[in-house]
Amino acid sequence: MNFEYNETQAMIAQSIRDFAEQNIRPNIMEWDEAQTFPVDLFKKLGEMGFMGVLVPEELGGSGLGYHEYITIVEEISKVDPSIGLSVAAHNSLCTNHILTFGNEEQKKRWIPKLATAEWIGAWGLTEHNTGSDAGGMNTTAVKDGDEWVINGAKNFITHAKSGNVAVVIVRTGEKGDSRGMTAFVIEHGTPGFSSGRKENKLGMRASETAELIFDNCRIPDANRLGEVGEGFIQAMKILDGGRISIGALSLGIAKGAYEAALKYSKERHQFGKAISEFQGISFKLADMATEIEASELLLHKAAFLKNNHKPVTTLGAMAKMYASEVCVKVANEAVQIHGGYGYTKDFPVEKFYRDSKLCTIGEGTTEIQKLVISRNILKG
Repeated sequence: MNFEYNETQAMIAQSIRDFAEQNIRPNIMEWDEAQTFPVDLFKKLGEMGFMGVLVPEELGGSGLGYHEYITIVEEISKVDPSIGLSVAAHNSLCTNHILTFGNEEQKKRWIPKLATAEWIGAWGLTEHNTGSDAGGMNTTAVKDGDEWVINGAKNFITHAKSGNVAVVIVRTGEKGDSRGMTAFVIEHGTPGFSSGRKENKLGMRASETAELIFDNCRIPDANRLGEVGEGFIQAMKILDGGRISIGALSLGIAKGAYEAALKYSKERHQFGKAISEFQGISFKLADMATEIEASELLLHKAAFLKNNHKPVTTLGAMAKMYASEVCVKVANEAVQIHGGYGYTKDFPVEKFYRDSKLCTIGEGTTEIQKLVISRNILKG
C-alpha cells in the first residue's frame, strides 16, 4: 500500500489549508459564541468544489473519492470542527443519498445545486423519542392520489433552518418494520414544511442543528427516492459513508488538539526547561501521536473499501468508533497539557475539547458502533 499523498491529494490538502487559514481561522470564536452558521462560507467552499466532493463532474461535482474526502474534512476540522461537521453532513448524507438512490431525473434536478452549494442540504432520520431506534419513528407519509401527506417532526438535524432541501426518512408502514419506511426529498418553501427550535449546544456551535416539522406537508410521488419501503435500508447504507465522515471529523479534531498541545509544550517553560522535556508530558504526546496514526490508518482502509465498492459496514464502524474515542482522549490530554490556560478561550484546545464529544454520539454512539461490529464479526 502507498501511504503517501498522491499529487492530487497533496494539492487538495494544501488548498483547503490555505482556505481555512484565510477564511475560517479569523472567525472561529465569533461564530462559536454567536452560534452563527456562516452560509456565505459554504458558498465559497462550493465554488472550490468541496461541497460536491464525491459527485461526478457531469453533475457539477469534483468527481473525487473517499481518500480525498477524508483529507478535506480532516483539514477543515483541524481548524474548526463545526465547519468540518457541516461539510461532512452536506456531502455524505443529503447529497450522497440522492446521488446513490435517486433516478436520473432526480439527480439532475437536485445534485448540481447541492454540489456547488447553491443549495445547502439536510438529512432527517432521528426523532425526539427514537434516537437509534429508527424503526419506532412517528413521522408518517400517507399516499393520497399522486401525492404523499407527511406529518411529524425530526430533531437534531444539521442545517434544518438554513438548508434548502432535505432528504427525510419517514414511516409508510407499520412501526418496527424495516420495510415500513421510505425516503423523500422535500424542498424548503413547500407548504407544511418548516423548521423548529434551534439547539443550544455544548460544542459544534457554528454548525446549525434544529428540528424539521411537517404539518400536512404534501409532496408529489416524484420526490420519492427508490421504492416504497426501502427508506431504512437506504439510510443504513448512507450511514456507512457517514461513519467515515465522522471518523474524518474526529481525526481532524485530534490532530488539531495534538498540534496545539505539542506547540504549547515546547513554548511553555517550568523549572528552567520546556515542559515537553518532562516525561509526564512527553509520554502523553507519544500516546496521542500513536493513536492518531492508528485512527488515520483505519479510516483510509475504510476509504479504500468504499472506493472499491466492497462491504464497509464493519470497518467503517471500527474506524468511526476508534477515531471518535481517540479525539475525545486527545482533546482532554491537550487541555491537561495546557493546564489552567487550556480551560480558557484564549487557547484553541478549549474548543476542541467541547467539540470532540459529539463525535462519540453523532452517526450512532460508541455503543451502537460496538453493536454493529459485534453483529458482523459474529456472523462471519
